Amino acid sequence: MGSLPADAKLPWVRTPCVLSPEISRVAGCNVYLKLDNLQPSGSFKSRGIGNLMTGAAAASPSTPHFYCSSGGNAGLACATAALSLGCPATIVLPTSSPPLMKNKLLALGVEVQIHGSMWSEADRYLREELMPKDKNGVYVPPFDHQQIWDGASSIVTELREQIDGPIHGIVCSVGGGGLVNGIMQGIESLSWSGPRPHVLAVETIGADALNASVRAGEHVSIPAITSIAKSLGATRVSAQTWRWAERGLAGEVRMKSVVVSDADAAMSSVRFADDARLLVEVSCGATLAVAYKGDLREHFGQGCSDDEWKTRNIVLEVCGGAGVTLELLAGYAEAYGKEASVKLA
Repeated sequence: MGSLPADAKLPWVRTPCVLSPEISRVAGCNVYLKLDNLQPSGSFKSRGIGNLMTGAAAASPSTPHFYCSSGGNAGLACATAALSLGCPATIVLPTSSPPLMKNKLLALGVEVQIHGSMWSEADRYLREELMPKDKNGVYVPPFDHQQIWDGASSIVTELREQIDGPIHGIVCSVGGGGLVNGIMQGIESLSWSGPRPHVLAVETIGADALNASVRAGEHVSIPAITSIAKSLGATRVSAQTWRWAERGLAGEVRMKSVVVSDADAAMSSVRFADDARLLVEVSCGATLAVAYKGDLREHFGQGCSDDEWKTRNIVLEVCGGAGVTLELLAGYAEAYGKEASVKLA
């Protein structure tokens, strides 16, 4: 077991999948919520990052020191996993990170450093300045690693066991691509009695690196993140994410990229708090927006009769809520209530 303590806990849990009566009424089909906001860190990243860190701790002859650069959920997942595994961790945040995230990390007892104005600068400092000084240092990337995708793929395994009947579609948000990579990997690795689920990969305008690549027909970067959905703030998706998108464009797999506005993503988070009594970040609101706007049938039910559509089972991946507060949601309602197509019920 290497340096992994005998009493170490796995840093992720099996999460519930529940039918949402409110969103099902809006969509006209069966809409299920995969509640990964209930992970120990507050987001789905506990699965992938926890999987990577557990493997590294088990294989290491000495106690590893984990290093992660993140302004949000990846850092929290690393810190939470380090606590479960009994290992030290250092998280480097860019100056753009909200104080809420810094305070959450400090409360978990990890070392926090601030460097650079954006994630790439924080990451470079971590890899070039901090890690070379630590022989036990282990780098924890936010999204671009096979073990992270392996961990995220457990979502699909759980869904197969939790939903009675076929899964016609899964909707998830995309930042760097770790989540959608895992979901696609999970779908393609399992055998299905009927057609494989379609996957809808959602971004907000201004954090739409995947959709920009789809539009360009090649793997490109966007110049900057201008969306309020900072958790989706990767200017370039992983190479593996682009490979899945290419296969989707070629019709080899069932994956499609779409974008929604900040206003609709924000107001979807507000409405979800009212419907589900759960607080989720605007990055998760992007996923919910597709349902609240009434667009699910366009993506998953073309050619269906009304009776057929009523029987369709669609899963919304509720990816996280660690970075949201009631005050923030109230601000969204004031700022975007008139502009958004998503309205409070």
